Amino acid sequence: MPKDSASASPMEARYQQRLDRYVTAMRGGQPDMVPIRPFVAEFTGVYAGYTCQELAHDYHQAFAAARKCAADFDWDAVVSNMVYVWTAMTDAMGLKYYGIPGIHIPPTTGFQYREPPQNDAFMRPDEYDQLIEDPNGFLLNVWLPRVSAHMQPAGEPVTEAHNLSLLKGGMAMMEYFGAFAEQNARLRSESGTVSAISGILKAPMDIIADKLRGYLGLVEDLFERRDKVLAACEALMPHLLNVARSGADPQKFVPIGYWMHRGGVPFVSPEIFKNIYWPTIKPIIEELWADGHQTLFYAEGKWDYHLESFAELPEQSMIYHVDQGDIFKAHEVLGERFCLSGGVPNVMLAYSSPDEVRRHCKKIIEGVARDGRYIMDASAIVQNEGRVENLRAMTEATRDYGVYSSGHLQSACKLVADACPPATKAPLVPAPGRKAAGVVAPWEDKRKELPAITGDENLVRQAWEHIDGLANMYIWQVLLSF
Repeated sequence: MPKDSASASPMEARYQQRLDRYVTAMRGGQPDMVPIRPFVAEFTGVYAGYTCQELAHDYHQAFAAARKCAADFDWDAVVSNMVYVWTAMTDAMGLKYYGIPGIHIPPTTGFQYREPPQNDAFMRPDEYDQLIEDPNGFLLNVWLPRVSAHMQPAGEPVTEAHNLSLLKGGMAMMEYFGAFAEQNARLRSESGTVSAISGILKAPMDIIADKLRGYLGLVEDLFERRDKVLAACEALMPHLLNVARSGADPQKFVPIGYWMHRGGVPFVSPEIFKNIYWPTIKPIIEELWADGHQTLFYAEGKWDYHLESFAELPEQSMIYHVDQGDIFKAHEVLGERFCLSGGVPNVMLAYSSPDEVRRHCKKIIEGVARDGRYIMDASAIVQNEGRVENLRAMTEATRDYGVYSSGHLQSACKLVADACPPATKAPLVPAPGRKAAGVVAPWEDKRKELPAITGDENLVRQAWEHIDGLANMYIWQVLLSF
């Protein structure tokens, strides 16, 4: 729990003030001033003196760059490392879908996602039933060997490279995830900065488009095997909910990041959004909110067509981030129920003058933030095209124009404690006969292999299920995060 600010050190008091400001806005209130939370990625290297290769291939340097920006700019919250993909780890895993700075692309270019050709997608059109019946088994036995240059398909001779890709990948992922606790603690103690998000979520249909069938494969399937697409999305739902919960902030202060890709107009029709995309992500958001967790809708691209659908969600259950959409329209539709963020175009931060940035920020504050429920941020993740003077202008303009004369900070602890999210109608669980979410090898199957247990069987089961859960995390984090 946050410390009493009256007895805290000056840096801890700054952290508590920023946390309260951030949470007050997200929970629908009007704080003392507009919070600032820029999602800065390769920009941190521009400012701190690192190349894109250094940020991507050495997370220690990426962490250091994020801390330097947090210390030097007056920001309330940042992502601990927005250059999230540690390419040294993904290279050890042998993942085929990344262009790595300094290896496949110039060291001055941020890492790139390389989508496979439609005729060589990582999931074949006739494999939906396998995915639907056992998502874990399909990902482990079929998908991982296809996305990794080192892993062998099931039934093929296991090689040293195969074994090492799993050993190195698993050890590296544990090291990397374990390092975030110290990074967040240093952001707090060194600059009083809040870690902006915790956990990850993607929509089932976006997963199919991003990592399984590819966008063109998904489009083909929506015409030729729509029932399979819907069934696959439904089968993925409990597992994606489990991943989101496992990484969520246990104190429920900061939201779960939900990265929105190809599920809306113009990538798919309104009818597909209404009947496939939205029905298989909305219940996840509702169940997370029933647990008290907000979700940050990072609406990459244009999602204005679907604002009325997003308005169906329970009040305060999400924060809506505007990228290429119209932030004033988003405010008109969602602004009385949800906190908004973003709206400062990245092209402006890259090519306009600081004065133009200031004017645009003032326009947003006056038109969107006047009642609270707004967080200043760029429209999209700021890569190495962002100019330092323009990020500084965005920051200064927010502090100059974003002070509320009648606003006040509310305690983050009290806001979370006072929230009364509604219960969902029914929990999301796999269909009868299928493995539970978070499980690779069920204890019931393992128990049959063991001799009689003379001691505490529950102790043995707990240990087995804990380690099995780590294996499950590895599979799903490769799918979602890397």
